[in-house]
Amino acid sequence: MTEFWEEAFKDKQEMWGLEPAKSAVLTKDIFLEHNIKNVLIPGIGYGRNAQIFIEKGMTVTGIEISQTAIDLAQKHFGSGLKIYHGSVTDMPFDNNLYDGIFCYGLIYLLDKDERAKLIQDCFSQLTKDGLIIFTAITKDAQSYGQGTLIGKDRYEMFGGVKIFFYDRQTIEEEFADTGLLEITEVTENYPFYLIKCKKRTL
Repeated sequence: MTEFWEEAFKDKQEMWGLEPAKSAVLTKDIFLEHNIKNVLIPGIGYGRNAQIFIEKGMTVTGIEISQTAIDLAQKHFGSGLKIYHGSVTDMPFDNNLYDGIFCYGLIYLLDKDERAKLIQDCFSQLTKDGLIIFTAITKDAQSYGQGTLIGKDRYEMFGGVKIFFYDRQTIEEEFADTGLLEITEVTENYPFYLIKCKKRTL
C-alpha cells in the first residue's frame, strides 16, 4: 500500500488540487461551532484539507504514509504543520489528546479489523466532548459492485485499490461504541457519508 500511494503522489503530485474537499468545509463549520482548537487529520496527504482549519486558528497535526505527500505539504506549510510519517494502522504516534479529528477518504480503504482499530484509536485520542468526523464512500457510488469482490461490500479496483462501501447499517454497527451522533450525506467526486461522533463526558 505504501508503494501505491508513493507512486500516485509522484505521478500526479497535488492530484486533487489545493481547494479543500466539501466535507472539510462542512467539518470546519462544525468544529467552529464546537470551539475546536486542536485537530488531528489521519491520512492528511499533502495538506489540502488542513489549510481551512489552520486559517480559522486551529492547530493541525497530520499522519501520512507517503513521504512524497509530506514533502509537498511542507512545501506549502513549512515547519508549522507537524506530520507523522507512517500508516494510520500504526496509530497512535503521540500521547496527545485532540478535541477534533477529521478522517477524510480513508477508512473505506482499510479492511474490517483495520477499520475497527482506526475508529478506536481515534476515539482514544479524543478529549472529552471532542468530535470525530469520518467520511465513508456509500453504496450509491457508480463503482460499487465493480472490480474484484474480495469481501462483503469490498472490492479491488483501479489497479490495486481496495474499497469498502458503506451503508447506514454498517456505520451504526462499526461506530456504535464510539459516540455516533449523526450520519449525513455529501456528494463530492463520490457520494459520501459524513459520520459525526462525540466523546461524551460520563
